[in-house]
Amino acid sequence: MAKDYYQILGVSRNASQEEIKKAYRRLALKYHPDRNKGNKEAEERFKEINEAYAVLSDPEKRRQYDQFGSAEFHQRFSQEDIFRGFDFESIFRDLGIGFDFGRVFRFGGPYKGRAQQFSVDFADLFSHIFGTSPEEEWGFSSRRGHSFQQGSAPSGDLLLELPVTLEEVAQGAEKELSIAPTGRPERVRVRIPIGVEEGQKLRLPALGAYGANGRRGDLYLLIKIEPHPLFKREGLDVFLDWTIPYTHAVFGTYIEVPTLYGKRVKVKVPPGAKSGTKLRLKGYGLPDRHGRKGDQYIRLGIDVPKKLTKKQQELLRELAKTGL
Repeated sequence: MAKDYYQILGVSRNASQEEIKKAYRRLALKYHPDRNKGNKEAEERFKEINEAYAVLSDPEKRRQYDQFGSAEFHQRFSQEDIFRGFDFESIFRDLGIGFDFGRVFRFGGPYKGRAQQFSVDFADLFSHIFGTSPEEEWGFSSRRGHSFQQGSAPSGDLLLELPVTLEEVAQGAEKELSIAPTGRPERVRVRIPIGVEEGQKLRLPALGAYGANGRRGDLYLLIKIEPHPLFKREGLDVFLDWTIPYTHAVFGTYIEVPTLYGKRVKVKVPPGAKSGTKLRLKGYGLPDRHGRKGDQYIRLGIDVPKKLTKKQQELLRELAKTGL
């Protein structure tokens, strides 16, 4: 969803970094959950403020946001991209909010050709900032109904919800995971297989916490497929809504559309196309674990202009006289 970060922070588009920082400090303190107990609207506002500051306080992210505009920026950058490098610890310390950053989990991986590194302290960040526990927000839990204790079950097993994009389902991916369930940072690489499914668990043996028996449990990654800003999924098929001008629908045209496989494909729109017409790209949908692939469908919308020049109005009136 497109967001105007300048409007969220209440600053002008040419605001200095100092002005942006002052606006953020004022709003973060105003909408902090500790001052707005049970206020869901304030909680959402607080999240937006942090997201806006994560972009506008970073010169490179701000430059790209200004260059691409809000809508395209959010197509190019995931939430992990936005918060990568955002120093929660120093920012909240500066605001006078205390956090214990001893237990830090990092996860990341390739996204549209760029490396990710997203760092956050789940226990403190989500409970103090967003008013939720790490179990609720990120899927930490124990297996077989055991109670959640210090991020692990009595066996030492951990469950972490791992966000995966549709591109990663289509192409597979390798993510780097830095974990510290025992207090000692460890780096591991996790392969996301092609065709991975929602709810599927990837097991990393002996990478959990130490259990009651003194042995390390396993770390389980629960796959959570994220909504896509462009594509809607129906089974293995994906749908892309694409709007064309009225004249292109009448005379036909060629359009170049994105796919989940990193390349754009040219598609022919036949003359006389109607709104809702579906164009099929065979084999450009999602794969399953058995190698089968769905298709990509482009659903056409017709852009009927609301404002016309005087010359355009005259031409259309002439066409109307012919029965068009």
